[in-house]
Amino acid sequence: MENFLAAATAGIAAMFGGFGGGDNRMPPPERNAVRNEIKMQASTTARGSFDVACIAAAVAAREAALGTAAGANAQALTAAYTARASALAAAYTQTEKEAIKKSVKSSWANFGAALRLAQRGWKNAQKTAWTQFKTAIKACGPAASSVADTANAEADEKAGAGSD
Repeated sequence: MENFLAAATAGIAAMFGGFGGGDNRMPPPERNAVRNEIKMQASTTARGSFDVACIAAAVAAREAALGTAAGANAQALTAAYTARASALAAAYTQTEKEAIKKSVKSSWANFGAALRLAQRGWKNAQKTAWTQFKTAIKACGPAASSVADTANAEADEKAGAGSD
């Protein structure tokens, strides 16, 4: 009878993983899935919630606005260089020294003013795009700023779009 009880106990122990000696853990893929699910639940509930589609839309709108502004800036720069080239060409068709100097000086002054205007337009468009983005991201949930790329605004400011 003692042998029977010992055999039964050994069988039950073997079937259920023993007395601490067996591997009674979940297989690795299932264990990792459970860990990841717990982490996602903890991060979403502990830090607040956010709408990823809303964030993506806000980023897309910002990037579209910046792309349009960069294109407009490029056109303004091209126009400034074209106007300068034409003005300098006209300046050097004159025959009097003082008239040439005056026209050249005027050409460069107008070019500088056009560059400053292009730079101002770019900076205003950039500021507007980022301001609208920061407003839009607030509607995406209390934790939206934790996953949005708002911290990169300073790097974008330094980009200059070619008119620095």
